[in-house]
Amino acid sequence: MTEPSPLLSQAPAVVQGGRAPALAAAVVCGVTAAGLGLGALAALVMVLWISSPYPDRGPGGALHVAAGLWLLAHGTELVRADTLSGNPAPVGVVPLLLVALPALLTYRAARDALEPDEGRPRASARGVLCAVTAGYLLVGGAVVVYATRGPLAADALSALLHVPLVAGASAAAGVWTASGRPIGPLPAWLPERVRVELARTRNTVAARSAAAGALALLGGGALLVAVSLVWHADATQESFLHLADEWSGRLALLLLGLALVPNAAAWGAAYGLGPGFSLGTGAMATPLALTGDPALPHFPLLSAVPAEGRGTPLNWAVVVVPVVAGMVIAWFTVRRDAVSGVRETALAALLGAVGCGLLTTGLAAAAGGPMGTGRLAAFGPVWWLTGAAATAWTAAVGVPGALGVRAWRMRGAGVVAEPALSAAASSSEEAEGYDFLPVVALEEASGGLMAEFPPVPVAAEPEGEPPAPEEPGPSVPLVAAKPEGEPPAPEEPGPSAAP
Repeated sequence: MTEPSPLLSQAPAVVQGGRAPALAAAVVCGVTAAGLGLGALAALVMVLWISSPYPDRGPGGALHVAAGLWLLAHGTELVRADTLSGNPAPVGVVPLLLVALPALLTYRAARDALEPDEGRPRASARGVLCAVTAGYLLVGGAVVVYATRGPLAADALSALLHVPLVAGASAAAGVWTASGRPIGPLPAWLPERVRVELARTRNTVAARSAAAGALALLGGGALLVAVSLVWHADATQESFLHLADEWSGRLALLLLGLALVPNAAAWGAAYGLGPGFSLGTGAMATPLALTGDPALPHFPLLSAVPAEGRGTPLNWAVVVVPVVAGMVIAWFTVRRDAVSGVRETALAALLGAVGCGLLTTGLAAAAGGPMGTGRLAAFGPVWWLTGAAATAWTAAVGVPGALGVRAWRMRGAGVVAEPALSAAASSSEEAEGYDFLPVVALEEASGGLMAEFPPVPVAAEPEGEPPAPEEPGPSVPLVAAKPEGEPPAPEEPGPSAAP
């Protein structure tokens, strides 16, 4: 018997006849991913509840809080019932670092489901995507039903929109990774002209530069927040100690602050771009001034907000953040010489700026939200203003910067090419005996592997005698004429040449 083909062992389960077990295993992976995320948050909340010296609710209330936090990690809006005014208040600011927990678990579940152990059937990519998402949503639906009541009740409509989106996107990323991260082919239902345009190299370059520019904006925003926290260190410490007296409360406050670090970075990026962020209805913080009456609750990260009044040159210096992001886009556009030509370079940089603006728009929209009713209904960056400012800044800096970097590299390439041209000229002078000048180019391209051609021998003519007339007939070796009275010299072997 012969061994099974490796291609057959890696074929989809539809061909092998094991589709049902493979899909059932993928569903279990989805359920496990949701259970692990929910269990991790539940364990953390229970530890904090047990260690708290003043627990105001029983274990049921702590479990409801854990379920609400799990849904909040998917972007679901929560409703806080216990308020000083007695009116329910929405909690719409999602800690972006908390989103990484369910996203990473679902990603790993889909990737592992599409890469089964040796000897087990392998399901199709589409089947794994649907099965993992379905298993995850089974747990998600049960959690939504459970969390509709409690101190942090979940909005059912918001959960219906956000939980499938996070689960499906994370599972799709895992399936794509397990499939080898294919770039194409594009769907056949797209028009041919659209597929040709999307397959151009400049689009890949633009996507890479857009991601780099968005990361530069986010990193610059995080740096601004860190500098401002250090500048307002006393206010930050006072706010931290004011909110919690015991170590368990301070630990919870510290974990919440860490989970909100990406949000703070997005707020800092919006501030550096110019539009700033909202601190309640009618209050805006921009580099030019802090206008309105800000509604600032006590929280350590909010201590980094600039003081009220007009901005100073120190506030205006934050303009360096979008300038650096535009320079990053320019550098990544021409980094690998993937695009050529002035028009292609400028268009790739412009597309990168547009992509950076779209990514910044999404980050700004995800980083803010309502923190209550009334004045706290608007909190965070204005997403459309932030995205427009990011596009304008990066385009204004990135397009000229990309053209400048391209011109600088072309100039450097010209300086380097001059010695090569002179070397080629000297080699051609040495090979004057050959009429076939491309031989010089072949020698250079071979890197020294090509054998050198010997020079063409030329017979010596005696002085004072005219050359012998040519006679028709086959070519004979050229023999030089000798003076009379001397014996003929013996012939030496050598290459023959035409007279």
